[in-house]
Amino acid sequence: MELGTKIKKYREGQNLSQDELALKILVSRQTISNWETSKSCPDIKSLAMLCNVFHISLDDFINKDIPEMRSRIDQGEVKRFNVMGYIFTAELLLVMASAYPLFRLEGNIGIIIWLLIFLITFGTAFVIERFKKNNDIQTYKEIVAFVDGKQLTHDEAQQEIGKRMYQKIFAAILAGVIALIVCLVTAFIVNHVM
Repeated sequence: MELGTKIKKYREGQNLSQDELALKILVSRQTISNWETSKSCPDIKSLAMLCNVFHISLDDFINKDIPEMRSRIDQGEVKRFNVMGYIFTAELLLVMASAYPLFRLEGNIGIIIWLLIFLITFGTAFVIERFKKNNDIQTYKEIVAFVDGKQLTHDEAQQEIGKRMYQKIFAAILAGVIALIVCLVTAFIVNHVM
C-alpha cells in the first residue's frame, strides 16, 4: 500500500511533524506513525481530514491503493478471519470443558495435556490479533464503499460493530479462563501438598 508513504511525503512537504499533523486531524502522534509505516489505515473521516490538510483530492490520495483494498475484501481475507474465529471458539470451549477432567487424572499428565491445549488456544488468539492488525478489513470496506459512492448498509455496519463486540467477549472469556487456570493450579497444589 502506498498510502503510508504518501502521508509521510505530504506531511514532510508541508514541514509538519507527526505531532503537528496529529493535532490538525485530532489523532495521536502514534496513529500518524502507524499510518506512515502501514501498520494501520486511516478511516474515511481521517482520510477526508488529511486531504483537507494536504490540499489534495481523495481520489488522488488513495487511487493506487483501492485495487489492493478491493482484493483484500474480495479474496477471502474476511472468510479466513471468520474461519480463524471459529477455530478459536472451538479451542476455547475445549480448554474450558477439559480443565476439570484433565486435572482429575492421576499424576501430572492431565495438567500437561491441558496446558498444551491452552498454549495452542493462546497461539491461535495471537495469530488472530496479528491478522487483525495486518488486515484492516472494516476500514477498507468503508473506504471502497465511499469511493464507489455508497455507504455500508446499516446491516453491514452493524455486522462490523458486532464483530468488535465479539472480540471483546473473547477477551473477557480468555481472562476468565486464565483466572480458572490460576484457581485450578492452586487447588491442585493445595491437594497434593496436604
